[in-house]
Amino acid sequence: MKTMMLSLFFVLMSTVSFGQKMMTSEIQTNAQCGDCKERIEGKLNYIKGIKFAELNDETKIVTVKFDPNKIDLVTIKQSIAKIGYDADEVKAAKEDVEKLPKCCQPNGH
Repeated sequence: MKTMMLSLFFVLMSTVSFGQKMMTSEIQTNAQCGDCKERIEGKLNYIKGIKFAELNDETKIVTVKFDPNKIDLVTIKQSIAKIGYDADEVKAAKEDVEKLPKCCQPNGH
C-alpha cells in the first residue's frame, strides 16, 4: 500500500512538473521576404517561453508555440512589433520600422 501511494505521488508530481501545456497561435504580420522571416524567427526563437516560431513567407503568418506560464500572446505580439513588424492588432512603432533595412519596410519590395 505504501509503495502504491508513493508511486501515485511521483506520477502526480511528474504531471505537475512536466505536464505543462503548450499553446500554439498564429499571428498575421506584414513581413515581406526571406530576410524578414530570418529576423522574426531569429528573435522569437530565443525568447524565454517560446518553444518554436516559424513565419510562412506566402501568408505572412507566424506560427508560435509557447508556454503560457512563461509568456503570453500579447507579449509575443509586442516583441514582433518591437522588431519592426505589425502583429495582428499590435502595430509597430515608426521608429522600430525605420530600423529595418529599406527593403523590409512597408512597400520596400
